[in-house]
Amino acid sequence: MKRILCFVSFWLCALAAHAWEAGGPYPFGVLNHRSLTFTAEYWNPILAWVSERAGVKLELRVARTANETTDMAARGELAFVYSNHFFTPERAKLGFTVLARQEGEGIKGQVVVRDDSPAKRLQELAGQKVAFANPYGFTGYFVPYDALLKAGVEVEPVFAGTQEAAMGQLKFGQVAAAGVNSQVMADYARREHFAYRVLWESIPYFDLAVMAHPKVPAAHREAVKRAFLALREEESGRAVLAEAAQKLGLKRPRGFVAASDADYENYRRFFRETLVPLKGQ
Repeated sequence: MKRILCFVSFWLCALAAHAWEAGGPYPFGVLNHRSLTFTAEYWNPILAWVSERAGVKLELRVARTANETTDMAARGELAFVYSNHFFTPERAKLGFTVLARQEGEGIKGQVVVRDDSPAKRLQELAGQKVAFANPYGFTGYFVPYDALLKAGVEVEPVFAGTQEAAMGQLKFGQVAAAGVNSQVMADYARREHFAYRVLWESIPYFDLAVMAHPKVPAAHREAVKRAFLALREEESGRAVLAEAAQKLGLKRPRGFVAASDADYENYRRFFRETLVPLKGQ
């Protein structure tokens, strides 16, 4: 644990905005769906490989919750992020640029219940507690909560802090249902031997994006992008991805592919049409 924590900055106080511009390592913020320990075990080896390959030093930055990590980036404390929180009307103005995304067909928002739940339809959740990661989450809050609102189902939202914390509340019967990211839910259920059912599922959205702050020099953005793409192309990179996947109990390693802002247009369309209050987001 001590070895892991020495590589993770758990920031409880705000740092000076853009402090990284003065030189030194670039802080790389990861949207923490999982615990700090799992996040560090997965990302530290990847960032070490990318740093060496790109010739650009990256250091993991993770706050206590995903929304706190997002707030760090919004204050200018992060040079790079792995996130999908920057497509809301307000955060899009910050100017983060999409470089790459995790490979795969995409992620979906889901409303799920325990396998032994009597609920068969969204309407049967009316008036009950439903767990969500945090009020910033896309597939872990906005998408499933929007589905409930459009179905006319009023529930009591419970914010657990992270995706897996919300899933844990469902597993132990503290809530009637959870709004989740389909991929994280499947990974958690496999690792924890947890049986669940899907009551509702969204269309697919591309997975989280590796994004760069607009003040990161173009040459460094390009070098980091090339290194992330090289992870699945080079033998040593594939070995890092395989080891990281094993630590989380994933079915297979997940590399990165090239992406652009245009790939995330359906996120922006969702925010134009959602019934969920954006509250300045």
